Amino acid sequence: MPPTAAAAAAPPAPRSVPKTSTPIALTTQFDSSKTLFQASLGPDAPAAPLTPVSPAADGAAPAPPAAAPTPTAAAIAAAVAEATLRASRISDYTMRKSLGQGTFGKVRLGQHQQTHDLVAIKIIDKANIVTPKQRNSVQREVRLMKILQHPHIVRVHTVLEDAARIHMVMAYASRGELFDYIVQCGRIPEPEARRMFRQIVSAIDYCHRNSVIHRDLKPENVLLDDDLNVKIIDFGFGNTFHRERVLDTFCGSPFYAAPEMIRGVCYTGPEVDLWSMGVILFAMLCGHLPFDAPVMGDLYNCISKGQYTTPAHVSPGAADLIRRFLTVQPRERITMPQVLAHPWLS
Repeated sequence: MPPTAAAAAAPPAPRSVPKTSTPIALTTQFDSSKTLFQASLGPDAPAAPLTPVSPAADGAAPAPPAAAPTPTAAAIAAAVAEATLRASRISDYTMRKSLGQGTFGKVRLGQHQQTHDLVAIKIIDKANIVTPKQRNSVQREVRLMKILQHPHIVRVHTVLEDAARIHMVMAYASRGELFDYIVQCGRIPEPEARRMFRQIVSAIDYCHRNSVIHRDLKPENVLLDDDLNVKIIDFGFGNTFHRERVLDTFCGSPFYAAPEMIRGVCYTGPEVDLWSMGVILFAMLCGHLPFDAPVMGDLYNCISKGQYTTPAHVSPGAADLIRRFLTVQPRERITMPQVLAHPWLS
């Protein structure tokens, strides 16, 4: 059944975008031969980054690598500062205010005592990681965030571990969550939403081209820096995928979950991220979610049927893109190359 995209003359007053809470159950395999982190990740050295790719159509020839620029004084200073940061211990940071609370710990603002750089430090308490599923989730997040290098994915400087905690030292995004920005604005004006959403598309296109899926895309996992540029975070449910292999892990946040997740149907990977991106775009432009109900069963029913209403103020181009994201049948849903070529983003 296609989504209901027609604007209603007088729709009921929607609730504002709700904070998501309980994720769908996570099921993974656990290799008991591995210890928590250092044994599987090796010493804290820079992981080999994935090759950056440009958002071109599938099959396009990759651009030739750019010549290495001559180092400037500023570049050398930045490299020295980065080396200092990577070699640091957690005691080299002064802990500031709390930035948020997660499943396994909290995020604090930190300041390096020598460089005075502000960073976000995700503090994961090992005592909270009690099951193999939880161990795998944290391991995956650390591994993926150390190798993903893209302007719109939050940068992980280093991962520090002691007997009780794991500290992920990340770039600080001073403007906080996209969720809070949507609440602050009521709804984001379309030109600004287009600019931000292009950045989300660029980051997820990069992930998909490197065979990585996020599986928990939502405004709470999109941060904004000083200039309101996007930084994707939280790859705890992330994983690698292969076009010829299906996945059967059903995870993420219910409001943003694709119908195949809700129904427990196996999937390839990218299609579930694309659905979630459509929900995010709708929330940015409308200030509320396309699928919302006080009872979880009713919410799942709406998602499974693709039942939503697009407000009249949304432009036809944006409404068309949302409709193509929120297509119930995965095989009929818009693909990333089609997203990149869509007129609303051009």
